[in-house]
Order: sequence, then structure tokens, then C-alpha cells
Amino acid sequence: MAAAGEGSQSSRGPRRDPPRRPPRDGYGVYVYPNSFFRYEGEWKGGKKHGHGKLLFKDGSYYEGAFVDGEITGEGRRHWAWSGDTFTGQFVLGEPQGRGVIEYKAGGCYEGEVSHGVREGHGFLVDRDGQVYQGSFHGNKRHGLGQMLFRNGDKYDGDWVQDQRQGHGVLRCADGSTYEGQWHSDVFSGLGSMAHCSGLTYSGLWINGHPAEQATKMVILGPEVMEVVQGCPFSVHVQLLQDQGETAQSESGRVLQISAAVRYVQLPAYSEVSFFHVDGDNQETRLQTPFPEAGVLGPRAAKGGAEADVPLPGGDQELDSDALHGQDTLGDQLATGCAPCRPGARQRVQQGHATFTDVLLGPPPSGYHPFLFLDSLRKKAGSRSRGGPHPGAAPPTAPEPPGGSRPEGRAMEKRAVAAAYPGEYVVVIRDVTTPPFLGRTLPTAFKHLRVVANSSGQRPHVLEEGDPEASGGWQATYSCTPEPPVPR
Repeated sequence: MAAAGEGSQSSRGPRRDPPRRPPRDGYGVYVYPNSFFRYEGEWKGGKKHGHGKLLFKDGSYYEGAFVDGEITGEGRRHWAWSGDTFTGQFVLGEPQGRGVIEYKAGGCYEGEVSHGVREGHGFLVDRDGQVYQGSFHGNKRHGLGQMLFRNGDKYDGDWVQDQRQGHGVLRCADGSTYEGQWHSDVFSGLGSMAHCSGLTYSGLWINGHPAEQATKMVILGPEVMEVVQGCPFSVHVQLLQDQGETAQSESGRVLQISAAVRYVQLPAYSEVSFFHVDGDNQETRLQTPFPEAGVLGPRAAKGGAEADVPLPGGDQELDSDALHGQDTLGDQLATGCAPCRPGARQRVQQGHATFTDVLLGPPPSGYHPFLFLDSLRKKAGSRSRGGPHPGAAPPTAPEPPGGSRPEGRAMEKRAVAAAYPGEYVVVIRDVTTPPFLGRTLPTAFKHLRVVANSSGQRPHVLEEGDPEASGGWQATYSCTPEPPVPR
């Protein structure tokens, strides 16, 4: 039995010592039986209490305050698996209260936390350097907050689950501002935008796009506008939506007016003239919705926004000296000058724009008129025989009646010719810079017919040698009829 007993005792193996107990009080080091935790610090009554450091086998650690064996109070926690670090308040082992989170991927958070996640008010700098200050819920931006984006844009308003939603104001780095409703991080609902170009839109937005935005321009009036030679006229422009309704929600778009010469075969009864261009004047044509004419000439709007843009084929645009109208965008209006400047510009107001006192000057150099006026044919007799006469001289504006010339004008000054009677095209371009939301409206055209001044009306006259004739375009005389009203 003894042998058996001895054999049985031997089979149980060597006797092991019981695990070493943690220190009772004071400072000590203790390695837990699973070897995953190691604590070095203060003890009280056999529990971690006071300041200490708890190390994890994976490289994580906590260093700070302990109360009755629990991580509670101020401390610093590092997670090896993510590389993130939290410094602040802890309750029962979890970050709770206020603190600072440093992210391994970049950026940091300073503010309130609950159960280890951002909750409450805080200040967040993300890995891209973008800054958010405001409310958090469930670790996401939620509630009222302000955001400074990497591109310089600033947002101040409502957030829902890390997206801008509700009411907010966006101030862009380029100077544009949007104020209104948001949904899923884009403009959605009622809102107003003041674009950096000066254009404003106030109305409905859907998925980041204005629902009532202008998509095209039309020039109001009859299919063919008819004006008297040398007389100013008005051009009325309307901006339309896709559905054909006036884009009243939009204002401030910049429109520029110019003109092109048409060279077409007209009905025999038309008292108009055709134009012939010199063979050396071969330039790119202007694309219009009217039949191509083959008349070529210099380009317009020298130095304008589109001066370097080639013009596709079609009717040929007049030189900038051939068209002038009221320019409300320059300093001239502020100084009280009533000028008529080439390539005049206007800003749209609630979907409408009007160019007043528009006056066509003579065509560019290189054009020679083929006159087909009945009165001239009768005078020419057999010389013309009703056909074109390339050597005909361009008509000039008649002298005003005696006594009507302003004082100080030299009587010997010769009047500059007005536009020849004939066929023209009025061109309206959208020159808003920069384009609103990256989109420029298609160019609008209108057929214009200039008829001879045979009623004795006094034409608009410019005189050579005057500063106005070379660029100021100050009117000396004007026709008596009122500008045409859109039909």
C-alpha cells in the first residue's frame, strides 16, 4: 500500500506553488496569471489604488489614476491596434467626460466624450487639416456646428450624422455665399446664393442645383426687328427656364451686346442694301441660326472677355466701333456720363435685361455697299440698270437743321456715317465671369433690318475729331421716335 501510495503521489507530479498574491499596500509590481496584464504602481488593501501603469501584452497601456482597482480619474490610454491615444477623464475603464484624442492617421479631437466616443461639444481637426467646432453625437458631427474646409470654404449651420442638413450658411473662398436649406450635404430646399460674379439666385434647390435657373436667353420683339438708319433703339432680353418660364429667381448675370453683318438675297421689294467685302478681309465667321452669308470682316469686342475665343462659321460680326449702347457696369454711369460704348454690357434683373439707346455705326473697313434703294436706282439710270454698283459711296448722316448744333461745335466738322441700310444680326452673349456654377448661357440672336432714313427724322450723329467719336460715343442728336416696345 505504501508503494502504491508512493506511486500515486509520484504520478501527480511535482507540487506547484500557489500564484503570488498582489501587494497589499504601498508600491508594487504584479503580473496577472494570464500574463496579459502587468501592473506597476500604488496599492491599497490588495487593490490598485492611486497612480499606476497598466500594460497590455499587445503593447497597449493605461497610465493614470486608479480607484479601488478600477481605472477612474485622470489618465492616458493608448490603443496599440489603432495607434490612437486619449488623455483625459476615465470612469470604470472608459474615457468619459472631457479629453483629447490624438489619431494615428492624423488630426485630433478636444472636447466631451462618452463611453469612449465623441459626444457633446468639441473641436475636431481631421487628417486633412479641416476644422470643425460644434456638437457631436455617436462620434459624428451632429447638431449645430462650424466647419472650415481645406479649400477655404466656411460652413455654419446644422449637421446630421456627419452631413450638412437643415439650415446653414456656406461662405466660399471665392467670395460666393449660400444661405438656406441643406440635405445630404448639398443645397436642397429654399435658399439664396450670391455668386462671386455678382449673380444672385433665390429660390428652390434640388440636389445641389437651382431648380429655377435660366437655361437660355431670348431677344424679345418681332421675328425681324426694323429700325431707321441712324436712330437708336432698345433691345429687350429675357432669361428662360427649361419649361419656358421667365427665370425671375435670377439676377445679376452679365450680358453683352454686339452685332454682325448679314449678306443674304432679300426679296425684290426690300429697300435695303447688300454688302461686298474686300477679298483681303478673310476672317472667321460668326455662327448664327440664320443662313450662312459668306460676308467676312473683323471681329468685335476687342479686349473683351471673349476676344481670344475663335468664332465659328456663319454671319460676320461687326467691329466694336460699329455698335454702342448704354453700359451700366462701368464708372461712366456713376459720373453721370451718357455714353454709348462699344460692346455695352447690362446686368439681368429678375430674368430681364434691356439695352437702351443702342446705335449701329458703319460696318468695319473693307466693306463696300451695294445700294439697292429705289431713289438711287432712279438717279443712277442706265449706269446701274438695277444691279449692284461696287463703287457706290456709303451714305452719311445728313447735317442737322441750322441752329440745332450745340455751341462750341465747329461747323466744318464732318459727320461720321451711321450704319448702312441693310441686314444685321444682334448678338447677346453671356459674359458672366466666372460662369455661374460653371455654366454659360447659349448666345442669343435677333434678325435686324436697318431701313433708310427717308422720313426726315434727325439721326444720331457723331463728328470726326471729337473725343466721343473715337471712344466716348456721346450723342449729339437722336431720333424723335420712342424705342420699340417688345411685343
